[in-house]
Amino acid sequence: MFSSAVLTSFSNILDENRKTSQTTASSRQRIGKCIVFKVCREQDGDILEVLQELEMPAILDMKWSSCTPTLAIADSEGHVSLKRLTSEKLLQEVQDVQCRPTDTLCLSLDWSDKLNSNEVGSIAVSCSDGSLSVLKPDSDGDFIESASWHAHDFEAWITAWNYWDTNTIYSGGDDLKLKGWDIRLEPSSPTFVNKRFEGGVTSIQCHPHVEHIIAVGSYDSVVRIFDVRKPLAPVTQAEVGGGAWRVKWHPSKTRDTDLLVACMHDGFKIVRFSPSIIAGGIESNATKEWEIVKRYDEHGSLAYGVDWAHAALNGRSLIASCSFYDHVLHTWEG
Repeated sequence: MFSSAVLTSFSNILDENRKTSQTTASSRQRIGKCIVFKVCREQDGDILEVLQELEMPAILDMKWSSCTPTLAIADSEGHVSLKRLTSEKLLQEVQDVQCRPTDTLCLSLDWSDKLNSNEVGSIAVSCSDGSLSVLKPDSDGDFIESASWHAHDFEAWITAWNYWDTNTIYSGGDDLKLKGWDIRLEPSSPTFVNKRFEGGVTSIQCHPHVEHIIAVGSYDSVVRIFDVRKPLAPVTQAEVGGGAWRVKWHPSKTRDTDLLVACMHDGFKIVRFSPSIIAGGIESNATKEWEIVKRYDEHGSLAYGVDWAHAALNGRSLIASCSFYDHVLHTWEG
């Protein structure tokens, strides 16, 4: 989310019943939109002005490149779409990459260039068939699939780069496993497998300001902080409730202990970890390891998508959150 523009996605499922003389066939079509809003901050509340609506297959994830104003979108028909944000705050089509057959969902993606804004990064993609892919730009700047492999026995809900070492990818799946991968090696063999989860692994983000630290969310309602040098045992774990669908570190170095969490059945929360936990990693001996410093419960449906704005106002950040079944977008501060 840019400071003056918010993007949100919409998805719905259409059931089309076609009756014949012999049988009744049913097909399910997932449809969606990518909507660009301009945020106008007013004293009595934010005003969201719709700048653009793009009809697409249902959208499962989308993220900005840190190098260029390019948005990567993962959709329900096996595509990763790349769109450029113009100076008029409108999205222009750049490329559409077919990663999987149209009956396979691209569930998540991540750019590798978070810490290197001088070079266009690669894109890691996870899919509903349990596979992972890596898309890299070729000499002409077009993205091509450079690697693909089977990673999880069920849906690969999430994948994320190690921003500090972009030879390394992490993934989590509905098989209750967190895995690490070195893309320089044979990708069918993970560098580690952590099986100590009570639910599917749904969200992973590498810390953009502190090396070796990742946050991992799960259907088991626990957010675990790992030092990736010892990935089988968490440094700490926070019981956030509801199922942790998305985790997002604060973009500012001054708030590097704050993690935004979409807690599915229990709203949105900001979890603040002890500085010694984040900075100390495997050597930490903090007494109070984490606390929930803010929660937002104004949504009437599944807490699903959430992100920080990169610009702060009086030390507080604009947050955009959206809920699943009622298709609602809210903005708030935290």
